[in-house]
Amino acid sequence: MSNPNHHGQLVEHAIRRRGISLTDLALSLNVNRRTLYNWFESSFLKKNVIHRIGLAINHDFSVEFPHLFTSDVFSSENIRNSSHQGADSNHSEWKDKYIALLEKYNEVLASQAFVRA
Repeated sequence: MSNPNHHGQLVEHAIRRRGISLTDLALSLNVNRRTLYNWFESSFLKKNVIHRIGLAINHDFSVEFPHLFTSDVFSSENIRNSSHQGADSNHSEWKDKYIALLEKYNEVLASQAFVRA
């Protein structure tokens, strides 16, 4: 049975209830899965961690943590802005990695063409 005061358990329950992929959540929060598991095990989480997770999963944590948040903190406008910013930064990061990989691949192809000639 979960502890109603255990921050990590409350957050994990909200995430799992929504059926959110931990891998996708970790990517959107720019942390690794191990960090998520560490948070789930923590009896106390910083307010900003709970807030970031709430915005990422579109969940109003003012229900579980009324002493930390009001429902307007998790308004649809805040959630929309947060998810849009996260998507843009993730897209840009992956695009840069993809371009760098393509450039290395082209270098390898060019060097092999030179060896064969």
